[in-house]
Amino acid sequence: MSDVARPCLTVVIPCFNERATVAEVVAKVLESPYVAEVVIVDDGSTDGTREILAGLSDPRIRVFEQPINLGKGAALRRGFRAATAEFVIVQDADLEYDPAEYATVLEPLLHGRADVVYGSRFLGGHAHRVLYYWHSVGNKVLTTASNMFTNLNLTDMETCYKAFRREVIQSIDLQEDRFGVEPEVTAKIARGDWRIYEVGISYDGRTYEEGKKIGWRDGVRAVYSILKYSPLAVRAERRVVAREAELVEFHEADKELAETLDSLEGAPNYADWIYSMCAPYLGEEVLEVGAGHGDFTGRLAEGRFVTATDLSKRCVERLEARYGAMGNVEIRHADGADLPDEARFDSAVVINVLEHIEDDEAALRGLRNALRPGGHVLVFAP
Repeated sequence: MSDVARPCLTVVIPCFNERATVAEVVAKVLESPYVAEVVIVDDGSTDGTREILAGLSDPRIRVFEQPINLGKGAALRRGFRAATAEFVIVQDADLEYDPAEYATVLEPLLHGRADVVYGSRFLGGHAHRVLYYWHSVGNKVLTTASNMFTNLNLTDMETCYKAFRREVIQSIDLQEDRFGVEPEVTAKIARGDWRIYEVGISYDGRTYEEGKKIGWRDGVRAVYSILKYSPLAVRAERRVVAREAELVEFHEADKELAETLDSLEGAPNYADWIYSMCAPYLGEEVLEVGAGHGDFTGRLAEGRFVTATDLSKRCVERLEARYGAMGNVEIRHADGADLPDEARFDSAVVINVLEHIEDDEAALRGLRNALRPGGHVLVFAP
């Protein structure tokens, strides 16, 4: 791609109460030959900033007004949606970052090597104003924490200068309203496997007296954002959601099973007919797989020892209520593949169950291993 500067950049400027600097910042931005448009989002300013923005006449400028102060993240969402140029960069409305360095930040994008570029204040060779020690410590702690959860090796996650191919940033669903947007966008970029570069930039930080707004609460929110949006957290959340969906599906199936079993309790002749076919082969010790509500268990327990099993905890509770006090009925929470290892049963009874077991062959092998020599597996299936 040609190295000749060309208008290819949307500059998104979130702005809140920056009357003293916003006009100068915009003027410097417009001096860059790379700037195709400037999208300014005034985030509920009350100090006269809106009046200054209303007086800007360059046709490349578009101003959007938030009705109240919603935060930097909310302003960036609005600005990113409005961007139309090939690349997008964030520019604060103060004088801490120099638009003259757009060429440095854009270089990996213009040459097709990167999808995202971070301008780092901590890479060597560039001037930066010496200010708050604990701010620099906090920034390094947050960047390290972010790197741990994203597996990136950034030096300055909290930097303002983040540049993107437009389709990249517009594909990301940002949710944070305030400064938590910085670790959020970093985490979501990491999840997308985009090509990320970092370049050194200068930094002319300002004091709180000069209008600096970020505070310790934003640091706490940044930690929350790192944990919430990291690829590790998202994978864990997806596993939880998948498990919840499985449980819902299981409970729906269990509910349907309960309704079926309740209806069968009203058909004693049906149960008697099945029992009459099984009785000659039962022996003295019987394993019942999928005992359900125990309607058949009572018939099997007449003069025999029965081990009644079911996968449903609700069915097991029902069995306990009906037969828990009987000395010749043992109740287990188990399925056809989770049976006693010892060969102790004379017969295994599987009534309207085998067709619901995914690995029916494994279940039958388990039944065989649970039987004494000469034992019988009695299967009834629709």
